[in-house]
Amino acid sequence: MPDRIRVGVVGAHAERGWARNVHLPALSASRDEYEIIAVAGTSRESAWAAARVWGAQHAFDDARAIMTHPQVDLITIAVQLPQRDGLVEAAIAAGKHVYSEWPLALNAEIAERFRAGAQAAGVRHAVGLQSRHHPAVRYLRDLIADGLVGEVLSTSLTYSLATPEVWSQRYAALFDHTKGVNHVAVVGGHCLDMYRSIVGDFTELSATLTTRIRRVTLQETGNEIEVTSPDQIVVAGLLESGAASSVHLMTGGPQGDGLRIEVHGRAGRLILRSTDDSLVGPEFVLTHARVNGSPVERLTVPMRYQSALTGAPSPVSNVHQVYADLARTIRTEQTFEPDFATAVRTHRLLDTIKQSADMGERQRLP
Repeated sequence: MPDRIRVGVVGAHAERGWARNVHLPALSASRDEYEIIAVAGTSRESAWAAARVWGAQHAFDDARAIMTHPQVDLITIAVQLPQRDGLVEAAIAAGKHVYSEWPLALNAEIAERFRAGAQAAGVRHAVGLQSRHHPAVRYLRDLIADGLVGEVLSTSLTYSLATPEVWSQRYAALFDHTKGVNHVAVVGGHCLDMYRSIVGDFTELSATLTTRIRRVTLQETGNEIEVTSPDQIVVAGLLESGAASSVHLMTGGPQGDGLRIEVHGRAGRLILRSTDDSLVGPEFVLTHARVNGSPVERLTVPMRYQSALTGAPSPVSNVHQVYADLARTIRTEQTFEPDFATAVRTHRLLDTIKQSADMGERQRLP
C-alpha cells in the first residue's frame, strides 16, 4: 500500500450529485490519507470535467475501467442502486477495497453475498450509513450507555419529510417498490440504522406499510406515474434490551418536521430533535429531563465528539469520519462500522419490516 490510498470514484461530476457534494469534498479534506486518482462519469466529457476539478489523473466513461486500473486501491461507488448493477462485485473481484453508497443491495441476502465475497477476497469495505457518526448521535449513544437515564423503558423514533408532487424523471425509481431506492430502503435505512446505533437492535416487531400518495407528476413530461412504494412506515416492537420501541416514518405533504428520537428511562428522558427535515444532513438539539421535575436541560455536545472538519456540512464531516476509519482499517485490519456487515443487519431489519407488513403478523428478527 502506498503512502496515500488511491481512490477511484464512480459517479463523479464537476457540478452536481452526491459524489460532487459529499464524497469528493470529504476525500479532498483527507489528503494525508487519500489521493483522488481516477473518476468515472456518464460520458468522457463529464468525467474529464470532474477530473480537472478534483485533480484526478485518469477519467473514464466506463465504471468498470476503474475497477481494473493498477493505480487504484479503493473504489467509491456513489451512483444509485439501479445504476450500480454488478459494480460492487466487480470491485471485489478486482481485489479493490470498496465504499458503496446505501442501499448496498436489494435485500439482506444479496448484501450478505457482498459481505462474504469481500471477506473471502480480503478487501475492506464501507457503506454509506454515515449518519451514525454525527457528533450528537454518538454523544446520545454514550449517555445511554453511561446510565444517564437509568434503565431504558422505551424508545421512539419519528421522522417526517416534506415532498413535492412534481418530480424530475431522474427520481422516478423512488416511487417503484421494486427498484430498491424507495422510501422504505432510503428513508427507512438511514433513519433506522442511526436509531439502532443508539438504542440497539430489534428482536421482534410488527409493521404496517401504506401508500397514501398514489400518483406523482414528472416535471419533464407532465405525465403522471403510479406510486407503488409506501410513504408511511409504522413499526412497533421490542429491543434487545427489552425496552419497547415505536417508529413512524412519514413522507408527503408541504411541511416536514424532521427527526425526533426519545429515550425514556427510569431516571430521566433524553430527546434528540433535528432542526429541519433533512434526511442525511440535519443539525440536532439534545435535551435531558430528570424525573424529579427539574427544568429540561439542553445538552452541549462535548468537543471530543466534534468533527475534525470545522464548518463542514454534517454529511461531509460524517463521510469524512467513515473515510478516516476505513483508512485505519485498510492499514491495520481493524474492524469498524458502517461496513457491509452493518448494511446486512440494516437490510435484514427492513426485510423483516416488509415481511411483517405483507403477512400481517409479528416477526422475530433472524
